[in-house]
Amino acid sequence: MGWFKKAPAKDSEKGKLNITEGMWVKCPFCRGIVYRKEVDRNLKLCPKCEYHFPLSVTERIEMLLDPESFQEWEADLSPADPLTFVDTQPYVDRLVVNQEKTGRKDGMVIGGGLVQGKPLVIAIFDFRFMGGSMGSVVGEKIWRAVDRALKMKHPFVLVATSGGARMQEGTLSLMQMAKTAGAVARLHEARLPFLSLLADPTFGGVTASIAMLGDIILAEPKALIGFAGPRVIEQTIKQRLPEGFQRAEFLLEHGMIDSIVPRPRLRETIYTILTHLVGTH
Repeated sequence: MGWFKKAPAKDSEKGKLNITEGMWVKCPFCRGIVYRKEVDRNLKLCPKCEYHFPLSVTERIEMLLDPESFQEWEADLSPADPLTFVDTQPYVDRLVVNQEKTGRKDGMVIGGGLVQGKPLVIAIFDFRFMGGSMGSVVGEKIWRAVDRALKMKHPFVLVATSGGARMQEGTLSLMQMAKTAGAVARLHEARLPFLSLLADPTFGGVTASIAMLGDIILAEPKALIGFAGPRVIEQTIKQRLPEGFQRAEFLLEHGMIDSIVPRPRLRETIYTILTHLVGTH
């Protein structure tokens, strides 16, 4: 059996991501209780502290790209179970649950679109699918997206939100770090821009590979970005970590990312960056 397989396509997404089932939601950053509809109207920003709540893939596309400009590619790629992996339940059962929950075959969406009329290729992690973990299908889709960008001579944009490698695929998952890094090297050789946008959270092997290889690395405010989680690091080094460690603001201060951009300015910022890098045509 291969690392991934073709499967009959379903609806691309069953509705949008709900922050909560009730009228009110607790902000995980400031702990304030806010009205859900107010959050929805404000690009999923907390009205008290402007924490950026998670977006679904559909919401992310609607926010970043010109209306009706997105064309999805490779939507029918579905993971196999080469290790016949079982933890508390079989991997194949986990896949079915997540596929039914999200309406997608795996945790990566790729395609082409426009930002204020400028063409690009985009790849977006879906955190709702097993925490946006990077398995063989995710890596393969990124490779294929980059391959299309090279053929079309379009810039490549990655939106990362992930818990890291997908343990149920073992070494095959870890191999995707090298595979996606190799794809980025092809972009660099062709002198095509690669813009990486880090959303909350971006961790593990995704951070250690493609997410931090962008020519320009942007992040949403207050996004958690790192390799291991802060509790794991503290237990390992036996020390307290600095205030705000692994938040986007901390990474910007220490030169790990290039800019922090709030959602209302993201589309304009991406357009401006790509215009400077590839010109007006």
